[in-house]
Amino acid sequence: MIDFHAHLDLYPDPVATTRECIERDLFVLSVTTTPSAWSGTAALAKDAPRIRTAIGLHPQIAQERQHELPLFEELLPRTRYVGEVGLDGAPELKSSWGTQQRVFDGILKMCRVAGGRIISIHSRRAATAVLDALSENADAGIPVLHWFSGTQREVKRAIEIGCWFSVGPAMLAGKKGRALAAEIPRDRLLTETDGPFGQVDGRSLLPWECEQAVGALSELWAEPHNHVEAQLHENLRRLVAQGQGDRSSSILNAVEPARPRGKPAV
Repeated sequence: MIDFHAHLDLYPDPVATTRECIERDLFVLSVTTTPSAWSGTAALAKDAPRIRTAIGLHPQIAQERQHELPLFEELLPRTRYVGEVGLDGAPELKSSWGTQQRVFDGILKMCRVAGGRIISIHSRRAATAVLDALSENADAGIPVLHWFSGTQREVKRAIEIGCWFSVGPAMLAGKKGRALAAEIPRDRLLTETDGPFGQVDGRSLLPWECEQAVGALSELWAEPHNHVEAQLHENLRRLVAQGQGDRSSSILNAVEPARPRGKPAV
């Protein structure tokens, strides 16, 4: 199973949650909301070869944490993954919009200088602005739009500029989310939970509950569950390889199960 966007450090018991991920042999991209949280969060996964810790600066707190950009730059060489970063156009964050843009643009430029990163991106009510920034920093790395909620036109533009996407049970529970997921190329899609923020039936999702997203995609694609799993694992293998620099056998070998016989690549 793959949870490509979870906040392991923000669960009530991060150690127990991380341990369970390890026991279940789950691949997790453990995202952070501030650079100062990265070292402690990375320590949670020090014995977990299939958990990667991304360095982030969440747009919702960009105004308060913009002073951590130098720390972001200092830590960036220690990871191939960036997240959660991006822009948030919610009305209550209007006063921080200019700061959000400066922070996001600065992060993309750092990624470009560092040789590119795999970047998990927040784009709530800000899809066009995020896509504009990515277009202006095309060599910043591989953008993975987390829980994308833009328009059909915006999702098409995102596909055209090479974005990947991560979708979870909460996104796929709604009609709009399923419609957007149906537009995403199957070979550029990964599963996520966004736990503990992602919820279903009022309860925070746990990383291994990304399995619910596999079931939803199975219905959406009209494909057997095991074929969907094989596609997702092949996607992760290819993304990691494209990301350059994270070629350890613990990732690349573990995420490439045999493709079901008689089933062509999607």
